[in-house]
Amino acid sequence: MFSKILSYALNGLEGVAVEIETDINKGMVSYDLVGLPDTAVKESRERVRSAIKNSAYIFPITRVTINLAPADIKKEGSHYDLPIAVSLLKASDQLLVDTDGTVFLGELALDGTLRPVTGLLPILISARDKGFKRFIIPASNANEASYIEGLEVYALGSLKQVIAFLTGEEQCAPIQHRSYVAAKQSQNYNYDMSLVKGQAVARRALEIAVAGGHNILFVGPPGSGKTLLARCIPTIMPDMTFDEALEVTKIHSVAGELSEEGIVSLRPFRTPHHTATTVSLCGGGNTKIRPGEISMAHKGVLFLDELPEYSRHALESLRQPLEDKKITVTRAGGAVTYPADFMLCAGMNPCPCGNYGSAYRECTCTPAQILKYRAKISGPLMDRIDIQVEVDGVKYDDLAGDTSAESSAAVKERVERARAIQRERFRDEKEGMINSGMGEKQIKKYCRLSTECEAVLKTAYESLNLSARARTRIIKVARTIADLAFSEEIRPEHILEAASYRSYEAGIK
Repeated sequence: MFSKILSYALNGLEGVAVEIETDINKGMVSYDLVGLPDTAVKESRERVRSAIKNSAYIFPITRVTINLAPADIKKEGSHYDLPIAVSLLKASDQLLVDTDGTVFLGELALDGTLRPVTGLLPILISARDKGFKRFIIPASNANEASYIEGLEVYALGSLKQVIAFLTGEEQCAPIQHRSYVAAKQSQNYNYDMSLVKGQAVARRALEIAVAGGHNILFVGPPGSGKTLLARCIPTIMPDMTFDEALEVTKIHSVAGELSEEGIVSLRPFRTPHHTATTVSLCGGGNTKIRPGEISMAHKGVLFLDELPEYSRHALESLRQPLEDKKITVTRAGGAVTYPADFMLCAGMNPCPCGNYGSAYRECTCTPAQILKYRAKISGPLMDRIDIQVEVDGVKYDDLAGDTSAESSAAVKERVERARAIQRERFRDEKEGMINSGMGEKQIKKYCRLSTECEAVLKTAYESLNLSARARTRIIKVARTIADLAFSEEIRPEHILEAASYRSYEAGIK
């Protein structure tokens, strides 16, 4: 007696079809599971046995061989429980129905209840792209699956209900497609730019950074508002498109951090603690290669507060993803590539005590202590931070005053206008390109500088002792400033403002 049931494996964000082949023959009682299963899959034996018995079916007491094909791909996760159980019931002639073309996914509790699984969304999308249309999944994953069009997905609550549905004893309608627009409107950010008092220079720099997708560093004493400014970044970023939301949701689904809503409609804001390891930032793990914080921040913001307190190795690991917008994590179990298109925002004190350069508090650090503290951040990493802003404390009158600062909605409107200009400019380039993503080819084409601009840039380059990469980034920031000013050409004042955002880097050399 032989049966074959279809399920899916997940390698990073890409799915691979897996056939659950079950063979039941006479002989010594045994249960052999082959096909490179991990520990979670091997342990499915006891979950499946109890689920079948507690669902009023018979677990075959004979020689059972189960193969997960293709056998050269490692199978990870608990979502093979349901297809294994259905395959056993088919092979033992307890289920006499055609299941060809149906993909089964789900973890079984001992009483036969279907529990939710991680990574469902990327599996559904990969399977759909390969031509599969019919799926049976746990009821708890229904919201996650409801945003994918063109699929016939049945969300059921138990093994018994699955069998009743397959045999026609119980009718079940496929889940209804849900609107992304409605999900997006139901969620709001908890911060707003109107909460930021004073800090006009920092607000301006933040607007430029978001408009062009530039990385930004805030340097200032404790309590000057660096964290509040950072948390306001998602509120002025353009809303995620549905395709962007699916990309982000796939990553969060694999990581098991998806909310009950089933989709991520707000820009991610990730702020790992300064004790975070390189693995937690980049991704990895002993058994399953999970996405790290930089991938969880995809299409959003990665905020590193107290930047010098992070380990040097962890910070240096950011250099390649900042350039390539993706990261390949290689471990003993294989290699997985995750997207990592995030905006880096960092905050730091100017010295160990935090008061160096403050107009309101006295610094107690020695010059040697200050230099040692700042040297914790390497030059190559600092080079990749386009905008570096020094902020100071806020006066009491600014905090206590009734004057309301400009809201996120007003700033976001200007940002979206600048992004619209960039979409038109790069319509023949890579899809989704913005100013920060320009290479040398695009800079030569879209950022032509006049003789006066070149003279200003040369003066800044020499006086600030900048690198070639810093020069390129000044031009990119100047292009964004020009877009915000609705200027087709980059003007000297745009170069001057962009160069002023590199003064901190020059001061620590």
